[in-house]
This record gives sequence, C-alpha cells and structure tokens, in this order.
Amino acid sequence: MPKTADTHEVLVLRLYVAGDAPNSRLAIANIQAICETHFAAGHKLEIVDLLKHPMRALPDSIVVTPTLMKLHPLPVQRLIGSLSDTNRVAMVLGAR
Repeated sequence: MPKTADTHEVLVLRLYVAGDAPNSRLAIANIQAICETHFAAGHKLEIVDLLKHPMRALPDSIVVTPTLMKLHPLPVQRLIGSLSDTNRVAMVLGAR
C-alpha cells in the first residue's frame, strides 16, 4: 500500500491516451490539474500513449481512449473521456 511520508495513501493513476489527439491533451491537462488541486499530498500519474505502446492496452482491457484507471487505493475504477467534469472526477477519485 503506497503511502507518503506523513502516512497518507498515495493515489495511483494510469491514463491511457492516443497520441496528441485533442481529447488526449484535454484529459492530460484535466487530470494533472485535479491531482495538483486535490491530491498534492501524494499521487502518482502514469500516462500511457497507446500509439507508441499499443500492447499496454491488453492487460487492462482498454478499448477506448482516453481512459483513466484509479489503481490505488482500491477498488480499481475507470473513467472514460476527457475528464472535463473535474468535480465529478475528483469525487470519484476520493477527493474530500
């Protein structure tokens, strides 16, 4: 269970995108802003470009981009789209 130095759980996210498409750029900007605003105490964001690494989609059964996966803390959750409803996304990710 990943934790920060002050024992808060670290939010672990993986965002699947397709190159430099407009929705991909928007999803990246939105999730970075959400993490900086709501999870500054500890988060890890991995961005996977499926145009460069298409086989990375298989283990997580990704069929559409952008797809955000919340890996930790459990339960694993998926959000699909540009993540423009930042309040909803933050709530789903566990922001307080």
